[in-house]
Amino acid sequence: MMTGLKVELRPVSLDDFKKTYNWRNDEETARLEAGTGFFRLSNVPMEKIEADYEQSIIKLDKREEGEFSIYALEDTPEHIGSIGYRELNMIARRCTVGIGIGHKEYWGKGYGTDAMKILIRFLFQTMNLERIQLDTWSGNKRAIRSYEKCGFEVEGRLRNHSYINGKYYDTVVMGLLREDFSM
Repeated sequence: MMTGLKVELRPVSLDDFKKTYNWRNDEETARLEAGTGFFRLSNVPMEKIEADYEQSIIKLDKREEGEFSIYALEDTPEHIGSIGYRELNMIARRCTVGIGIGHKEYWGKGYGTDAMKILIRFLFQTMNLERIQLDTWSGNKRAIRSYEKCGFEVEGRLRNHSYINGKYYDTVVMGLLREDFSM
């Protein structure tokens, strides 16, 4: 487990994965997390989620991607979301990260920022990466603010790249270099 000030990152259990059923079937939560991919990541039956656990977690090749459950540090730790890396390139020493806080009670309170900082430290210190990047849609303002608090900078925009809820949004590409992150 990797611990921060508000959260700890743990290996993903089947129970954690099943909890995403409620989050993925909540329209607001799924839309913020999935953006344009909302139509294929929402309204998912429990059987599909259970089947995905085998493919997405058990058979995960850690040399290419990794996923963790986010637990709020409380008297009784609460599973509140997930975070991970993908598109790992060890030659260029870079990857892409993503996060989702599914438990609405924990939105806007710094839990996601703390989780991202833990993952960034792991990727820079343990995996010796040089660059981390992510992208989100321009309507997800809370996420963009959180990423900026972690040191990510906007590196570009793909105009009208995301179509969400009947409207076009830019895809915002953000990056963070090892030298710009204070460990």
